[in-house]
Amino acid sequence: MKTPLKDAIMVQKQRGGGARMAGINNADISKVQITMLGSFEIRRGDKAIGDNISRTHKIWNLLEYLITFRDKDLSQNDLISALWPDGSSDNPANALKNLIYRIRTTLAASGIQTDEEFVTYRRGSYCWNKEIDCQIDVSLFENLCKEAQEAGLEEEAQIQKYLQAVDIYKGDFLPKSSFEEWVVPVSTYYHTLYLNAVHRLLDLLMDRRDYQKVVEVCEKAIIIDRFDEKLHEQLILAFYNVGWQQKALEHYDYITNLFYRELGVKVSDRLRSIYRDIIKTEKSVETDLDIIKNDLREATSVEGAFFCEYEIFKDVYRLQARSIARNGQTVYIGLLTVTDFNSGIPDSKLLNNAMDHLEGAIRLSLRKGDVAARFSAAQYVVLLPTVTFESGSKVLERIVNRFSREHRNIPVIIHTKLQPLDPIPL
Repeated sequence: MKTPLKDAIMVQKQRGGGARMAGINNADISKVQITMLGSFEIRRGDKAIGDNISRTHKIWNLLEYLITFRDKDLSQNDLISALWPDGSSDNPANALKNLIYRIRTTLAASGIQTDEEFVTYRRGSYCWNKEIDCQIDVSLFENLCKEAQEAGLEEEAQIQKYLQAVDIYKGDFLPKSSFEEWVVPVSTYYHTLYLNAVHRLLDLLMDRRDYQKVVEVCEKAIIIDRFDEKLHEQLILAFYNVGWQQKALEHYDYITNLFYRELGVKVSDRLRSIYRDIIKTEKSVETDLDIIKNDLREATSVEGAFFCEYEIFKDVYRLQARSIARNGQTVYIGLLTVTDFNSGIPDSKLLNNAMDHLEGAIRLSLRKGDVAARFSAAQYVVLLPTVTFESGSKVLERIVNRFSREHRNIPVIIHTKLQPLDPIPL
């Protein structure tokens, strides 16, 4: 199923990663432009070099370190500690000199470095040449975030500053070097700064009811941090307020599945509450009952149990509990839990595979009048009306047997429990 997020990801890929920086005058060919957010690139005019070119990683690592800490004079020991924190080099001093030489020849060969040296050496320390006229995306981004928070700045000016800042942030800091020890805290700093800027910007836009712009900002931000639940929450609210109710519901389905599959958790109660408010929203007045029936009708090709989101399952459960109090009908609730052979939760890849196939077994083993939902990352719940405990137990056994028969290569155990619904007293 296509989702708004997937559409946004495709647009982002078509545009390409980390290209030119917002706010930079590309016509100024004397200025060196350095990109470190989303990718690594050094550009001057039409000459460019970046980490997409196949070269030894240590060259890029050293160059990135020198630029990141460009305001410092870095001793040989500083650089050796950063490049070989585990002491893996037999002769780090000689290896460092070789890397410095290779950086200089690489920059010279690229046409970016002309007369001046980009990496200088003085008084026993190396440093990025501070005399080089540079514009660096991380500096522009950080400055815009700080300017947006200045006291007394008008709301419109704040919004424009934040919009420029989040446009510069094409992705996390030096993603191809994210495993380097020294990169982690720097990347975390800029990522946190970005999320704070995005959330502040979204608050300002929501106050203005500029929901179209909220959608644009959220879709880009979710590509960068897809597990920030507040971004999903505001995107769903924006979809709804624009009038795209179906998109709001589809995105909710997408993220509940994402959180189950990737994190093994449910979305927050607040997000579930927003979902319930959306599905309870009254539609426009319709007097043609045939149109209403058509809107409610399921596709005729649907087979097996009715699967729904857990919030809907709760409403069905409560309705059934009311009904059995009046008519004395018996309804049972069943629970199916997936574990490994040690009764623990399987790793995410195995669990997701097992849960997908277990859903299929549930659909094919239950009747169309039965209702099922995913309760947690490793559990499904089912409602079984008009059954006894014995027949209900056989239904659950049939599900397990179908799964075991058709998917013997999946090393998990399916545990089942069955209890009658408690009727609501009249």
